[in-house]
Amino acid sequence: MKATGITRKVDDLGRVVLPIELRRNLGIEVADTLEIFTEGDDIILRRYNAVDGLLTMASRMKNRVAVEDCGEIKPILLDKLAEIEKIIKAEAVKH
Repeated sequence: MKATGITRKVDDLGRVVLPIELRRNLGIEVADTLEIFTEGDDIILRRYNAVDGLLTMASRMKNRVAVEDCGEIKPILLDKLAEIEKIIKAEAVKH
C-alpha cells in the first residue's frame, strides 16, 4: 500500500471526501461506483468493475451446475453458461 500523506475527517453522516488530486490521478469521475472492502483494520476502496462481477457470477453458476443433478439439461446449461462467459469477456475487450 502506498502512503499519500493525505488525511480527511469523517463527517457526522459518515462521509469522507476523496481529494480532487487523488481522484484525478486515479481517474475517478463523478458517479463512478467504488467497492468497499475491509482487511483487518484497513478500509480498501476499489473502482467497481461490473465485468468482473458478471464473470464471477457466471463461473459460480457453471461450477454449481457441474455438481448438481440437472438431468439431461445439464450439458445445455453448461454450454450456455460458457457462451455467456465468452460474451462477457468479448465485451470487456471492447471497452
